[in-house]
Amino acid sequence: MKISEVPFLIKSGKKQNIFGTDGIRGAMGIEPFTYQSITGLGHAIGQWAQNKYGSVPVILLGHDTRQSCSFVKAALQTGLLLHNVLLYDAQVVPTPTVCQLLMHTKKFNLGIVISASHNPYQDNGIKLIDADRGKLALDDELQLSALFYEQSLALIRYDSFGFTHNYDQARDIYCATIAHYFDANFLCNTKIVLDCAHGATYEIAERIFTHFGAQVILINNKPTGTNINANCGALHLTSLQEAVRQQQAGIGFAFDGDGDRVIAVNKNGMIKNGDDILALLTQHPLYETQSTIVGTVMTNHGFEVWLKNQGKKLTRTPVGDKYVGEQLERETMLLGGEQSGHIILRDYLNTGDGIFTALRTLQAIIHTDNWSMETFTKFPQILINVPITIKKDLTTPYFTQLIATHEAQLHDGRLLVRYSGTESILRVMIEDADLLTAQTVANNLSQELAEALTI
Repeated sequence: MKISEVPFLIKSGKKQNIFGTDGIRGAMGIEPFTYQSITGLGHAIGQWAQNKYGSVPVILLGHDTRQSCSFVKAALQTGLLLHNVLLYDAQVVPTPTVCQLLMHTKKFNLGIVISASHNPYQDNGIKLIDADRGKLALDDELQLSALFYEQSLALIRYDSFGFTHNYDQARDIYCATIAHYFDANFLCNTKIVLDCAHGATYEIAERIFTHFGAQVILINNKPTGTNINANCGALHLTSLQEAVRQQQAGIGFAFDGDGDRVIAVNKNGMIKNGDDILALLTQHPLYETQSTIVGTVMTNHGFEVWLKNQGKKLTRTPVGDKYVGEQLERETMLLGGEQSGHIILRDYLNTGDGIFTALRTLQAIIHTDNWSMETFTKFPQILINVPITIKKDLTTPYFTQLIATHEAQLHDGRLLVRYSGTESILRVMIEDADLLTAQTVANNLSQELAEALTI
């Protein structure tokens, strides 16, 4: 039995952490996504950044296409500019664009991304990215959280302010950097469908793929501010499957709202998730010598068996690409990722980039001539998201016994119960060699847990 619990408000001693699994995320109009709190957060970030980086921190800002981004940006800037910071606004760019520019240009100390990733448009989020290590360390999160919770308006001074600059060249630099990693026209005569989820990749993805010679068919590339991720993108693949079949394309890729994850669809319309993509990438000449691949507790057991048969090992982390990245760094390995499509190629970045991952995957497919994208046999995996109104400690005797009773019914599989770090849901995952067993155990366990976790 494995249980992973991520509370809504993480506490460390007397300290509270406003950050969740992937930055700060929530519904607009609900704390902390109110005008007062966003402004206060900007004020706290400015003070923290000066403490960490020096008297004039240089910050790169980007955001996705949801309608609240302009408001969140304005409120955040109101607080940030109370401090002597230089703020460069790249406007609508994928999250990986900010990460790449931080790592490759050495111009910026900190990146801020306003995005709720795969969430619906009513939500938004704020991610902070350190130029040296990527996602913030826990100690940085706690320091910033303390400033946010403890700050007083009396601390505001009006004798010095920050400056903002438009940074329109961000997209050009991002594209030029990617171009260095691949041969010119390596996708010549390849028809590819790209689902941009009406999100941050809606313009830049076509530009990059056509640069390499691909014939690109775009879908879901007309953002209105309220249609991001709506029945499209990496979480909703029906329209991509239909487009690949109708257009007789060789492959299709779906990005999420901020472009850091990708899911593929093969030429026959079959979905290939992050586990499949990782398997394909192990056959890429750059990664075929990697003895350890990093996945998460959600990585399919069939992939682990497949790797073992090749003399390779799967190391599992908690769910969250930042944990995958940390493990890759500890083991000095290059390849890891999540079933959800966050793939980290550490020879490029220490975080996921959906566009870059798709290009690397295409290289692997061309190298192996495996356009059907066949790799390993998956164990049946049932995932049920249980809406909850309260998070209780899953390590108490009642819950551990309840979960253990259902786990004992499995023949040859795994059971995982964990709270989402970004939503008010409990995730129940069951894997078993027998599909019916997996379905039965998952349905029964999720029903009992739903009753116990509803007020």
